[in-house]
Amino acid sequence: MEANVIDIKNVAVYQGANLVLSNVNIEVKKGEFVYLIGKTGSGKSSLLKMLYAEIPLKEGSITIANTELKGIKEKDIPFVRRKLGIVFQDFQLLYDRSVNDNLIFVMQATGWKDKNEIKKRCDEVLSKVNLVNKGVKMPHELSGGEQQRVAIARALVNNPEVILADEPTGNLDPETSEGIVQLLKDLTQTGCSIVMATHDFMVFKKFPARIIKCENGEIIDSVVPVNN
Repeated sequence: MEANVIDIKNVAVYQGANLVLSNVNIEVKKGEFVYLIGKTGSGKSSLLKMLYAEIPLKEGSITIANTELKGIKEKDIPFVRRKLGIVFQDFQLLYDRSVNDNLIFVMQATGWKDKNEIKKRCDEVLSKVNLVNKGVKMPHELSGGEQQRVAIARALVNNPEVILADEPTGNLDPETSEGIVQLLKDLTQTGCSIVMATHDFMVFKKFPARIIKCENGEIIDSVVPVNN
């Protein structure tokens, strides 16, 4: 039986000194798409940050992409993040360099050295997000939706096992949001698991999937897709 890509057991989530979620138990399988929802301050972003080791784990255990995060050393965190893709609401692109150079910056930071291989991978991930021939553009020359696609391409460069997306449609219009969610859902067909935090009710109504809700300090897990 295949191990879960994410395995969270008896975890407590803190925002500073405040406990916001307790007794969190979640399993995510390979190729699964999961929505993480809840009001502002409910702990969903903090839970995502724990998954990519931005916030240290104090109680319970988290295994993600075959790595246990409890007690992880700071020097080992970059190796974990190479197995993950992270997508933010505000894109977090480098606006002083081209789309290709945004991708190359991440690739070189994670150990890519061969220029031909780097170029080939840039072309591959831009093709996956329907941005062929946009590599020479500067981010400000792109629409918001295109910038988010660049952010997803950047998340894909290392063939991640998991993509953690924190409100990736938060700054986009409804039509563009649908395109981004469709793109993320399509990626699950390659075996990549997606955990997407969102406030956007229309998105998870149009693209049904398992919903994990952060509410009143607890996790409510639909486990199976919600279609209503």
